[in-house]
Order: sequence, then structure tokens, then C-alpha cells
Amino acid sequence: MKKTLTHFVCSSCGYNSPKWLGKCPGCNEWNCLIEENKIKNKPDVALWSEGILKREKPIKITTIISSKIQRIITEDKELNRVLGGGIVPGSVILIGGEPGIGKSTLMLQITLSLGIEKSLYVSGEESKDQIKMRSERLGGENENCFILTETNLENILLNLKNSKPDILIIDSIQTMKSDKLEATPGSVSQIRECAHELMIYAKKNNVPVFLIGHITKDGIIAGPKVLEHMVDTVILFEGDRHLSYRIIRAQKNRFGPTNELGIYEMNSKGLRQVSNPSEILISQKDTSLSGVSIGNVMEGNRTLILEIQALVCASNYGTPQRSSTGFNLKRLNMLIAVLEKRGGLKVNNQDVFINIAGGISIDDPSADLALCFAIISSYKEIAISNKICFCGEVGLNGEIRSIGKIDSRIAEAEKLGFSEIIISTYNMEHIEKSKYSIKISNFKKLSEAYSYIIQKS
Repeated sequence: MKKTLTHFVCSSCGYNSPKWLGKCPGCNEWNCLIEENKIKNKPDVALWSEGILKREKPIKITTIISSKIQRIITEDKELNRVLGGGIVPGSVILIGGEPGIGKSTLMLQITLSLGIEKSLYVSGEESKDQIKMRSERLGGENENCFILTETNLENILLNLKNSKPDILIIDSIQTMKSDKLEATPGSVSQIRECAHELMIYAKKNNVPVFLIGHITKDGIIAGPKVLEHMVDTVILFEGDRHLSYRIIRAQKNRFGPTNELGIYEMNSKGLRQVSNPSEILISQKDTSLSGVSIGNVMEGNRTLILEIQALVCASNYGTPQRSSTGFNLKRLNMLIAVLEKRGGLKVNNQDVFINIAGGISIDDPSADLALCFAIISSYKEIAISNKICFCGEVGLNGEIRSIGKIDSRIAEAEKLGFSEIIISTYNMEHIEKSKYSIKISNFKKLSEAYSYIIQKS
């Protein structure tokens, strides 16, 4: 009879200890070590393999012949963009998001839309009837899409040996359980063991594996942190589940960039790809309002025209509030200081609230200029024309700094019908004004742009 051992595993970093500790030595978190059982003398050979694994020998890097990766291109252009051009065979992709955000819907849409590729959708949370009802709602049919409702890892690996799919989807990794461990499904050791076995299967058979993962209340993927290190790509599904728009972005990607963005709209027939997100990020209104400006930012290689809203009002407390949704709060405080020092705005006794419309978060510093004018518009109670967009980084001395990819930004603003774009003077030497019909206004300092906008308003 195999001997069962007890050990304690940190739920944050996966640190292993033979006894319980109040504080984890690995990540310094308190009360995070969980008792788990494991079986001694666990077999080292995965059940799906036959015989002893082949021992690899070190070889010279010059003797390795590099081959071009033939990615699997899906009909979902948003997912292809986030993954870096398609699904890489043999890769392990982890998709995390809040309950009800649309993770299972997205994966089922992908399996139904695949052509000649054979896909296996393994569900540990829903029955076959529930998945069939969802597929009918999505309106997709695919003879090469197979469904398996199973939570036992060994049974799944045996089915994989017989079915040999081209793509594997696991929904979800927290429901999987291996007979090698006596721990409950969803525990740190079970998640780590199941993910490890699936990763070996993916690399050995050159089959891409999608792992759907739950997240905690803090917004991080549940389970050990080592799970994110094991996989090749980590994709986060963001957005308010009570609203219709969803955003996917890669937090980690070994085969592509991590700054790309994919946008969907949830409707009665599933997730619809949004090819032009700028149209949904700008409010459809006939008149201009105070406290609103239009910014031009970049997310990866995609240009986004979005609405930045600001509210400046008298503070009822001793210390004025600074609140930001979708924009870095520290950078907001810096820009407010620049407006006070270089622009003459006395907002030291005013509450300032910032919101990026559409529920999107931005990190591009080219949104600085639009945010400054949203604050100015709310403070001065003047409306800025909704046919003007701003694009520029603001320095500590109040200068408007140049930004990259200015041609694509101007072209996007012109395509969406804006009559004028305000940029930095230092960008003008790289622009052929004759190519564009949109008016291009340029300034060196924030004070110069401020005087120009006040005069137009």
C-alpha cells in the first residue's frame, strides 16, 4: 500500500512546507498555507505515454534547424491579434476572467468555427445538454467538434490518446482532479499537477491546449502563481458582466506581443467581434458638453479614439479627492500639479474625478493632453467641440512631447470624421500635411494649446 504524506502548500506562490507556518517564507503572505495529502512513490511516467520517456541529450545550438511556426488561424480576428497572429501548435494558453464574463462562450465559438481541425471541448462544469443548448444559441454546427464531460485527468488523457484532437479546451482547470493526489479539486497541488500533465501532452503531441481558469476576488487567477509561469500565454477577459462589451488582453505571451487588445460585444447570439472599437468608445451626442474631451491613444498596433470625462467640483472635506477610473492615479496627480504650476488652475481645493468611457483602461501617455483639457473644460465650465481630438504627452514643464505612430493616429481621426487634431510641434517634421484633409494644429506648450482652445470656445 502506498504511503500517504501530509504537507502544506502556499496558495499564493506554491511554496511547500512539511509543517504549517503562519507566514509563507516564499512570498511573505500570512495564513496562506493549506494542508494537502500526497502519495509517496508517485510514478514519474505520464499515463498517456508508452514505456519510459526518451532521455534527451544536450546538443549544440548551431545544429538546431529552426522552422517557421505554422499558426492555426481562426475566424476570430480579435483572438488572432491578441495571440500574435493565431494559435501556435503545442502552446498552452490560460484564459482567466470573472464568472459570467464569457470565457466558455468564447471557447465554444472558436471550436464551432474551426474548419478541418478536430477539436475536443472538455467540460467539468456543464453537462452535454447545457453545452448543446449554448451551441444552438450561438448558431454554430461543426462535425469536427467533440464534447467530453469529465473531471478525472487520467480518463481525459486516455480519451486524448484515442481521439487525437488538433485543439484541446479544458473548462475549467480548477475542476480537474488527478488520482495521483488525494487533495480535492481546485487545490494548489491538483491545479499544479493537472496543468503539468496537460503541458507535457501539449508539447509531446504538438497540440494547443486552452485552459479556462477562475479568478479570485482580487482579480488574479485562482491557484498557485506557478500556473502562470508554466503556460505559454495568459489572457485576461475583462469588462463588466452587466455591460455588453468585453476586452481580452495578453498578460503574458511567449509567441507574440502583450500590448494587443481584442474587443467583443456580448449579445443574444454570443460574442460579436468589434472591428472598429472607436465607435463604441465615443458617446453619440449632438451637442458638446463640459468636462469631456476626445483622446487618441494606441493599444499595441491598434489606434483607439476614446472619450475622457472629468468632473471638477468644490471639495467638502479638508483634503480634496482624486479619483480615476481607467487611468493611472499617480499620473493623474502629476498632471494636476502641472496644470496648477504651468496652467494657473487653482484646483488644490477641488475634487477631481476622471473616467475613461467604455470601461477601458489605458496606459498610453499620449492621453495626457486630452485628460488635461477634460479637466480644464470642467473647471472653466466650457464645452470643447466633439469634432476636435487631442494626442500628445505632457511633460513636467508643461511642454507637449512628441509621440510615436503619428500617421496612423491622424488617419484614424480623419476616418472617424474629426475636423481637427491637436498634436505636438515636434511631430510635424514627420508628417506630410498634404496627405490629410483633417486640420492639424500643433503646439509646443500646454499654455499655447490652452489659449487656442479657450479662444475657439
